[in-house]
Amino acid sequence: MKGQPAGPQRIVCLTEEPTETLYALGAQDRIVGISGFTVRPPQARREKPKVSAFTSAKVEAILALKPDLAIGFSDIQADIAAELVRRGVEVWIANHRSVEGILDYIERLGALVGLPAEARAYADGLRRGLDAVEAQAALLPRRPKVYFEEWDEPIITGIRWVGELIRIAGGDDIFPELSVEPLAKARILANGDPVVERAPDIILGSWCGKKFRPERVAARPGWGAIPAVRDGELHEIKSPLILQPGPAALTDGIGGIAAIIARWSQRQARSGN
Repeated sequence: MKGQPAGPQRIVCLTEEPTETLYALGAQDRIVGISGFTVRPPQARREKPKVSAFTSAKVEAILALKPDLAIGFSDIQADIAAELVRRGVEVWIANHRSVEGILDYIERLGALVGLPAEARAYADGLRRGLDAVEAQAALLPRRPKVYFEEWDEPIITGIRWVGELIRIAGGDDIFPELSVEPLAKARILANGDPVVERAPDIILGSWCGKKFRPERVAARPGWGAIPAVRDGELHEIKSPLILQPGPAALTDGIGGIAAIIARWSQRQARSGN
C-alpha cells in the first residue's frame, strides 16, 4: 500500500516560482498559500489563498494555514522569513541568480518534496528547450547589443539570468559586468549616459509591477541617439515571464526575447546592415 509522499505536506509559496514548479511536478495539493503576484499557472490564483507580496506577508493568515514549510526568494523577503522563523515555521529562502541556478533550484525543490526523479526530468526538459533556442539563434545573421531594464527610477539593469537568456537567444547584454551583483542596489545606474555610450540595438523593459513605457524611455535626454530608440526597437517582456527566477523565464520569457532578436536580425539582413 502506497503511503503519504515524502517531504512537507503544507507549503506556503511566498513567490511565484515554487508555485509554478510544484504544479509542474504534480505536487500542487501540497500548496496551501501563494503570493498575490502569482499569475502562473492561472489556476493557482483561483485555487489558493493569497497570503504574501514581495516584501510583506499576512503572517497571521500564513500561521492559520498551519504550514510545515514556507518558500521564498532572496534578501527581499528576509524580514518575512525572519518573522515566520520566530513564529515556528520552517523557511527555505533560495537565492539562485543564474540559468543553471534556476534548473538546480527546480531539482532541489523536487528533492525536498520527495519527487527527485520528476524534478530531474522536468529540469532536463527545460534544458533541452534552452538548447533548441540556442541552436536556432546560432543561425541568425547578426547578434544585437541588448539593454534590459528592470526598473526605471532609479534605472536598474544587469540581472544575471536575464543576461544569460539574452545570450542564449542570440544577443549580447550590454552590461555583463553587473551580472555578478546579486543585489539590485549594486546594479543601479546613476544616470542613462552609460546606456547611450553602449548604444544598444534593442531595449527590453520589464518594470516589476508596472507597465513598461517605451515613450518615456525614448524621451530621456540623449537617448534619441541610441540605435534601438532610433529604430523603434523598444519592447516589453511582461515581468511575470522574466523577473521570476523560475520556469517561466526559461520558457515563455526566453521565447519572447528570442522572437524579438530574430525579427531584428532578419530585418538587418534584409536591409544589408
